[in-house]
Amino acid sequence: MALPPLVDYATVTEYRAHYERVYCRGNIETFDGIRVFFGAGKFGHMFYESSGRDGRKDVFSPARAQRIDWIKFTLEHPNADLFEGWDKVARRHDSTRRVAVVYEDFVVVVAMGLKLNGSLKANFVTCYQADNSIGKIRQSPIWSREVCLRRLGGEP
Repeated sequence: MALPPLVDYATVTEYRAHYERVYCRGNIETFDGIRVFFGAGKFGHMFYESSGRDGRKDVFSPARAQRIDWIKFTLEHPNADLFEGWDKVARRHDSTRRVAVVYEDFVVVVAMGLKLNGSLKANFVTCYQADNSIGKIRQSPIWSREVCLRRLGGEP
């Protein structure tokens, strides 16, 4: 599968503008018709890494940011592999979280919710290169719209 081209800007400001234009103000929909919403505050979570052991993301990562367009391509790709996400607190798979994988070990995670009409919507959670966890992700249960809707209380 051909990889989307990397985006190569000179500054963090340019990446942030791209993110806000394409994702926050854009209309991103999954290949199966689920609108995905992106918050401006997610930029740091997505494109920064921790410089120390405290886990605080404090250093901009050009390697992460160059894959900015992979998010949209992954969500829109009709052949994406879809898995249930992992709930760390409950220590179990969560059918209301959807993990999409298309390119290498790059994953995009969204949290599902319901619109007023009972159809699905999604909020972007995270994206990352899952070099250490892609095996576990690919062994997760396959994501099911019907199971997700039942869990959320909507109609399949």
